[in-house]
Amino acid sequence: MKPRLHLLVAVALASASVAFAIARLAATSLPGPPPVVHASLPPTAASYLGVFENGSPPDYGPIATFARTINAQPNLVGYYSGWAQPFATSFARAIYVHGVRPFVQIDPTDASISGIAAGVYDGYLRLYAEKVREFGHAVVIGFGHEMNATTYPWGYGHVSSATFVAAWRHIVELFRDEGAENVTWLWTLQADGPGTGPIASWWPGAGYVTWVGIDGYYYTRSDTFTKVFGKTIDQVRELTGKPVLLSETAVGPLAGQYLGILDLFAGMRKYKTLGLVWFDKKQNAGIYHQDWHIEDDQHALIAFRYGISGLTLAPPSP
Repeated sequence: MKPRLHLLVAVALASASVAFAIARLAATSLPGPPPVVHASLPPTAASYLGVFENGSPPDYGPIATFARTINAQPNLVGYYSGWAQPFATSFARAIYVHGVRPFVQIDPTDASISGIAAGVYDGYLRLYAEKVREFGHAVVIGFGHEMNATTYPWGYGHVSSATFVAAWRHIVELFRDEGAENVTWLWTLQADGPGTGPIASWWPGAGYVTWVGIDGYYYTRSDTFTKVFGKTIDQVRELTGKPVLLSETAVGPLAGQYLGILDLFAGMRKYKTLGLVWFDKKQNAGIYHQDWHIEDDQHALIAFRYGISGLTLAPPSP
């Protein structure tokens, strides 16, 4: 649904590596005490206002423009990172001085999920973790977002949930081994709908997750917060009491932005979510790829400003 940075990685797995992957997957099902999660950002309801912008990274300019337009400073900036792409240290430092924290979705484009679980890519992951640790400030990281949907090759119908869970756990454990305790781990779902799988099967365990992210959009005038997010939030809360962030969302012109945005913020208050990350990008390819750019409609902008006036944004972390 949105542009991705894809970097082709050639992978050759020896039979011994595959055997190791299978053994590791079997081991992950064994019960045991979960590791301690060190949350680096406060999990308070209505605390986060984030945005995805074209050109960010590497440029802070689009974020500054968004902030001026909505009369508020976002405290999260989201972006997607293809596999083998390094941590954007310079960008993280640039936004940090403005009180903004990076939120990066690391997606395993052209990578083997079982290979990740088996440690095949540990060199890359250790370097990434080292750079995050050296940054020294809060970073929100997700991996393989929307794994409960069929959209991506690491998701439902493409990779078994057990394999994905093993990969998720391996990444979290590796980062901890490297001392990258400044990570807030965001387990990101596609809002429940036709074609999505049972989310419980993808749950890696409370010890491996800091926050839960849910991606969902208002596409038509019949869409409401309850319809888009309610069922998924209810399912999440049967699994865990972890805070919920609307990790990628927007209201499209075909949904009636003014009323839709008001409903979105009202739903956030009702369900006590952490906040949202607005997908502030133009798309023009049908109902599922609308112009989500908030600045393009004055009425939508009024509704958005009103909505964020009810947020109590978390202060910048150290």
